[in-house]
Amino acid sequence: MIYFDNVSKIYNAGSVALDSVSFVIEPREFVSIVGQSGAGKSTLIKLLLAEERPTSGKVFFESQNIHKLSRKEIPFVRRKIGTVFQDFRLLPMKTAYENVAFALEAAGRDDAEIASDVPHVLDLVGLADRADYFPHELSGGQKQRVAIARALVNRPEVLVADEATGNLDPINSWEIIRLFGKINELGTTVVLATHNKEIIDTIDKRVVTLENGRVVRDEKRGRYVL
Repeated sequence: MIYFDNVSKIYNAGSVALDSVSFVIEPREFVSIVGQSGAGKSTLIKLLLAEERPTSGKVFFESQNIHKLSRKEIPFVRRKIGTVFQDFRLLPMKTAYENVAFALEAAGRDDAEIASDVPHVLDLVGLADRADYFPHELSGGQKQRVAIARALVNRPEVLVADEATGNLDPINSWEIIRLFGKINELGTTVVLATHNKEIIDTIDKRVVTLENGRVVRDEKRGRYVL
């Protein structure tokens, strides 16, 4: 499904973000990408989303070289990859319902689909009773659940979470991780980028460890080795 083939990313100042990175993520896997700040996790995700181009190497999604796609083709690939970030990125003047609906509107879905799909996905993330709440009325954990609902509403094949628990307390962090596990069990591939050792050691799933832009470990049921 996802294949990084000998990928390197070097920025203009000569900073090496990724160095000859190769790995494959299969459909329905739950994979944690771990490493300290600056290890290359966020760059890897930007390459997957075609927000950055590799200096060398290739990134494939469903057998397509992402960086060979035209500008018109890239949005269709991105709709297959839901993304969740540390800072939620919710629209402050829209309710939870409207934030999720906005993702469907941007994809050209009609009113009937929106009315059907938004309540379903809000229920999935445990926020059916918060549909009419604005972001400032929600807790951090609830905001992240809205962000997850928004990422899921277009039924992506992959959910990418970049430090998704970074702004949350331990209790909310664990609730979000359990939700990712549920989403994975329902058939969605989950890629979790984090430096939270305790979470990684408890998930007991595949762990790819980055260090100075290189893959130093890739274990099927790994732990975060500092």
